Amino acid sequence: MSESEKPVTLEAYYKLCKVIFGVILLAVGGMIWASFLPHFGWPAKVAIILAIAVVNAFCVAGYLMHLLSEKKLIYTVLMFTVIFVIGLFGLTLWAMTDFPLGTATH
Repeated sequence: MSESEKPVTLEAYYKLCKVIFGVILLAVGGMIWASFLPHFGWPAKVAIILAIAVVNAFCVAGYLMHLLSEKKLIYTVLMFTVIFVIGLFGLTLWAMTDFPLGTATH
C-alpha cells in the first residue's frame, strides 16, 4: 500500500484540522503584528503581510479544501484560471490610459 492509499482515521483528520487551524490563527496574528512594526515603511509591511497571506492561503486551499490530494485535471483547471486572471489584470492595466476620442483625461 502506497503512502497516498493509506486509510485516514477520523482522529488523525481532526488532529490535522486542529494544527491547520492553529497555523491559520498564527498567520492572522502575524499579519496584524506586521501591520504595527515600527521601523518599517508601508511597502515593507505590505510585503510582509502578503508573504504571510500566501502561507495562510496555502494552508486553507491545500489542506482544508483538499487541493493537495486532487487529481491532475483540477490542477489544469486551476492553472488556466490563474492564467486568465493574470491576463485580465494585464488587459486592465494596459487599457488604463486608453481613453475614447473626445473624452477629457485627468
